[in-house]
Amino acid sequence: MNKTFRIFLAITILGLLILPVNNLKAGNEDRVGECGSQELLINPWARSSGWGGVGIACSRGIEAMYTNIAGMAFTPRTELVFAHTLWLQGSGVSINTFGVSQKVGQTGVIGIGVMSMGFGNIDITTVDLPEGGSGTFTPSLMNINISYSKMFSNSIYGGINLKIITQKISNLSAQGIAIDAGIQYITGEKENIMFGIALKNVGPRMKFKGDGLAYRTTLDQSTNEYTIEQRSAEFELPTTLNIGVAYDIIISEQHRITVAGAFISNSFGKDQYMLGLEYKMMNYLYLRGGYAFEKGTFNKADRTNVLTGPSAGVTVQVPINKKKGSTIGIDYSYRATNPFQGTHSFGARINL
Repeated sequence: MNKTFRIFLAITILGLLILPVNNLKAGNEDRVGECGSQELLINPWARSSGWGGVGIACSRGIEAMYTNIAGMAFTPRTELVFAHTLWLQGSGVSINTFGVSQKVGQTGVIGIGVMSMGFGNIDITTVDLPEGGSGTFTPSLMNINISYSKMFSNSIYGGINLKIITQKISNLSAQGIAIDAGIQYITGEKENIMFGIALKNVGPRMKFKGDGLAYRTTLDQSTNEYTIEQRSAEFELPTTLNIGVAYDIIISEQHRITVAGAFISNSFGKDQYMLGLEYKMMNYLYLRGGYAFEKGTFNKADRTNVLTGPSAGVTVQVPINKKKGSTIGIDYSYRATNPFQGTHSFGARINL
């Protein structure tokens, strides 16, 4: 462990220590439901979700915006990725995600990502029309990511990600910001041993505002009507601390197997333990699978997560310029759920 890594690790640990204490009460089941912006915990990408987001130590490219932003520093030149997710098939919820990363200078990479979550049209209901009939509205959730990652040495990578959070319904909205930060460390004679740590969704509390919190009434038996606006309660963000390890089993120049594990400490839910396996054939085919475990996973009566644990995915890509290493590929992942018919993600990527 060299001097640069020790300094960088010390800064990271110091940052963890100065966070508000209430953000670090991880794994507390009593706090389930006390935070908002739960969409920040959804992996919208088709490749990394194929093994459950376990790649905290080995994520690479634009999809590292979700797992560990440090991995975006591995972008060789330019990467563009689009993903479409059928979230909880049968619920009518969909997620569209787009991201682009660009190498700047010799060691830096900047990236921008947008995640938009749609729920379709919902009937407007009132006290007088509880069954609807007065129109529809369309809720929307959007997260904009602005990221920067850097290679500090041949073995140390770090990054930071700023999230702009927007949530809207017909007459209410909330805006907020959050920050992710992470590091990855690579070692071993073949650079096949990897460690990673990421702190995600750290930010101030959010609250809803808008006409939906106002109503008209009379005061002091007066015939005049006044508009009264209620105050909404503030809510915290779902902060998580993610720690991961990975090991590449290099079979030959054409074949590689990566074994990965991760621990996710949730501030407002149960802690999770993840295992994943990825097989790579040359640079053309990737097969991956994973399993996420938390307390109550195997007992339906105690399970509190719609995701039941297993996930799987595949990536197929072909070269478009062998000299530059440019490729184009497609990704698919499946995550098992109960209820609903699973979550399906489809993605397309171009590396220029």
